[in-house]
Amino acid sequence: MTPDEFLSLWHDASPTMEVHTSGSTGTPKRIYIEKERMRASARMTCDFLGLQHGDTALLCMSLDFIAGKMMMVRAIERGMQLLHVEPSGHPLSTQNMESIGNPTGIDFAAMVPLQVWNTLQVPEERERLLGIRHLIIGGGAISRPLEDALRSLPINVWSSYGMTETLSHIALRRISEDHYTPLPGISLEQDEEGCLIIDAPALCPQRLYTNDIVRFHGKDAFRVLGRRDNTVCSGGIKIQIEEVETWLQSIGVDNVMVTYRDDDALGQALVYLTTDDIDADAIRNAGGAKRYWMPRRIIKVGALPQTPNGKPDRAKAHRMAGD
Repeated sequence: MTPDEFLSLWHDASPTMEVHTSGSTGTPKRIYIEKERMRASARMTCDFLGLQHGDTALLCMSLDFIAGKMMMVRAIERGMQLLHVEPSGHPLSTQNMESIGNPTGIDFAAMVPLQVWNTLQVPEERERLLGIRHLIIGGGAISRPLEDALRSLPINVWSSYGMTETLSHIALRRISEDHYTPLPGISLEQDEEGCLIIDAPALCPQRLYTNDIVRFHGKDAFRVLGRRDNTVCSGGIKIQIEEVETWLQSIGVDNVMVTYRDDDALGQALVYLTTDDIDADAIRNAGGAKRYWMPRRIIKVGALPQTPNGKPDRAKAHRMAGD
């Protein structure tokens, strides 16, 4: 979808807009979102970040997904100047910047982790990144190496929390902090399993029951521990997939996706998918691990499975582990 095509749909008579979910844990689905709720979400983000009329906003994400659509709505709602470049792994490339007039600074941009990582590897692109006043990162987990690199940057970098149903994010976390802060008008609770419940009447007509296991810090701030549907029960012990992946990153083992396969003895057994050659003995001898985090199998693959917008495709990973 192009910006002109989006604007045509945005200004038509329909009160809703079609959006596709990412399919990170299952089959993607088509939903219809009320435009007035999209406007409300845009105002929340702009107010939280202090974005003003006349500020510049960079659109470098696909308009096929909610993140790109919401960048358009924020620019429209707040009267920001929208700078559009084609989605790519290097949004701040010289070619892209020349296409939008080589701006000296950008007030607001949203990227996925891969775009940010690629940008930091190229000196001139990194320098342009330092000219962004507010950068929000979403669409996937931020790796430990990327987070470490971002902590030292003298700009406002935010990790976003949300999903398609919440019209992009409902909370933001400074990259230098551990906890997410909800946007104004968002109320949060937990169910009996520790999963987050979101009450955002301006965005969702009903309360949203998530599969994200969280721990609250103070009244509203929270930390995401993992997903209930990413919990593996192996030999009667519950293992959080994201917790294992975070530990692997902490010991320098990257490019690994943790999944599972059915096992006659354990019920479910951990499997590591990796694009690299992993020393299983080194993993077993590394500190900080629980013995049941060790994989029953390590499978080398050509590429880790991802959804079209770059999130880990957990459902496909499970199928690959069982092949």
